[in-house]
Amino acid sequence: MMRGRSDLSQKKRIITSLCVLGIFLGFLYVYHGSIFGSQSHGASALEYGSRSWRKLGSSYLGGDEDNDSKQDESSTKYGQEDGEENVIVKSFPVCDDRHSELIPCLDRNLIYQMRLKLDLSLMEHYERHCPAPERRYNCLIPPPPGYKVPIKWPQSRDEVWKVNIPHTHLAQEKSDQNWMVVKGEKILFPGGGTHFHKGADKYIASIANMLNFSKNNLNNEGRLRTVFDVGCGVASFGAYLLSSDIIAMSLAPNDVHQNQIQFALERGIPAYLGVLGTKRLPYPSRSFELAHCSRCRIDWLQRDGILLLELDRLLRPGGYFAYSSPEAYAQDEEDLKIWREMSALVERMCWRIAAKKNQTVVWQKPLTNDCYMEREPGTQPPLCRSDDDPDAVWGVPMEACISTYSDHDHREKGSGLAPWPARLTAPPPRLADFGYSNEMFEKDTELWRHRVENYWNLLSPKIESNTLRNVMDMKSNMGSFAAALKDKDVWVMNVVPEDGPNTLKLIYDRGLIGSVHSWCEAYSTYPRTYDLLHAWTLFSDIEKKECSAEDLLLEMDRILRPTGFIIIRDKQSVVDFVKKYLTALHWEAVAVADSSIDSDQDGDDVVFIIQKKIWLTSESLRDSG
Repeated sequence: MMRGRSDLSQKKRIITSLCVLGIFLGFLYVYHGSIFGSQSHGASALEYGSRSWRKLGSSYLGGDEDNDSKQDESSTKYGQEDGEENVIVKSFPVCDDRHSELIPCLDRNLIYQMRLKLDLSLMEHYERHCPAPERRYNCLIPPPPGYKVPIKWPQSRDEVWKVNIPHTHLAQEKSDQNWMVVKGEKILFPGGGTHFHKGADKYIASIANMLNFSKNNLNNEGRLRTVFDVGCGVASFGAYLLSSDIIAMSLAPNDVHQNQIQFALERGIPAYLGVLGTKRLPYPSRSFELAHCSRCRIDWLQRDGILLLELDRLLRPGGYFAYSSPEAYAQDEEDLKIWREMSALVERMCWRIAAKKNQTVVWQKPLTNDCYMEREPGTQPPLCRSDDDPDAVWGVPMEACISTYSDHDHREKGSGLAPWPARLTAPPPRLADFGYSNEMFEKDTELWRHRVENYWNLLSPKIESNTLRNVMDMKSNMGSFAAALKDKDVWVMNVVPEDGPNTLKLIYDRGLIGSVHSWCEAYSTYPRTYDLLHAWTLFSDIEKKECSAEDLLLEMDRILRPTGFIIIRDKQSVVDFVKKYLTALHWEAVAVADSSIDSDQDGDDVVFIIQKKIWLTSESLRDSG
């Protein structure tokens, strides 16, 4: 009997202990959940690629772990969610401060973690490699400690706040070349470069003089408008072209000079993160009148001249390549060998020397196909296949071949473009490629002129003449939104969807610039680089592609400067969807209007204007105190 009672007593104690343990674990679970459910600052425990980011984002929508996998899908069905129409997203977590300069598709940490097998000699590690949806951050990118509203254009061309881009290694490394100088709270840009220590303005005038252009002005009376500057540094070459009514696409990778493109955009100069590697650059054929390389450290002879042939694809008939490099003037045996081989290559490509002086050579492309047709059979590099589309660029590998001209360009002996600024409103010859008429083009131009005028009326209580500088049209058609901004002191990055008509060539033919892109992925730019984003029916397109609208909102927040603006023009259900996220994103509504303000055909569209608030994390405030 004593043994039986002892066993019973022991069982009771075990049961009691298990109950106490269960209650304690339950309390711990609730406490842990409350900590992470309310946290507003990303902790280092939430590491890159962890599913906890996705689950955390889902929980704010009133979801749970079980429906997490459905979040991306449901977030694109505007106005169709059962019981979620009125759910307001209270907050997003904030990424760790070390991610304040995150570029999701150009993230070295992602490459390391995914163990990607990349050929470093081909620069594949500087090309785009985007995280899968489950590895994306679902958090807000914080500004650096002490962040200030950027200095306004045109003053910004010459100086920026050091605290906004706290990287001074380029000033030390390039101290003898006048790239940049640190002075107190600011970083100054004297206008120098690796090859033009005395200033880009004098260097630009010298190239114009070499080509015998009128008044030593490189724009050649409006005939030279779009320039491609490869390996651009901090883009001082492009900065000093602007006063001549020339716009440059300044390109550099996220390499050892990591922040050069970030400095360019902070200065208010058009720039893009990219590299001549294995994929075609996201620009159509025959886009630029001039390509430029000043000590850009590119091996142009590699892989049968494939990188030089990519430049050839991008240059217009009669376009120039200005090359400033030791090979163009040095007399040592190695440089002479490179010069001889490069000269032979460009001769086989039908380029000729337009001018050569001191340390710079300028080559020129032919105006017609005649030279290509007259080459000996078997001459290398070959002509591209007849079925090769030179305007197909998104994810398309480069080809070591020569893209010939269209019948129109061959007959016209050139692109047939009007000089700038007339070409902005003149119907481009390549309209015919899309079956568009001149009348359609003119109507589109006028339509967007009215729309932009109304946008500015809605923005006017919030902006002054110098408030905006870097503008992105996230879904350009023919570039008419950008054309309507001609008299504003802004530049526009026109983005054309990768899966639609590649109208980007029309945009370049108007003397504007842009890139092809898929908004299911992050854009190739640093955080906080644009003052205004224009999203015309972009969210409706994302819905059709079954990509995440929530990811798109986070990406827009990443690339928008604090105090910057967003103009959404889309259906009412899209606007209602975005409104649910305003608090979480630290955005505020500025104006809402229906499309009747424009009296145009998009009668169901709503115009929604938003401003991003400036905010700092508690850690940033502490660090800057």
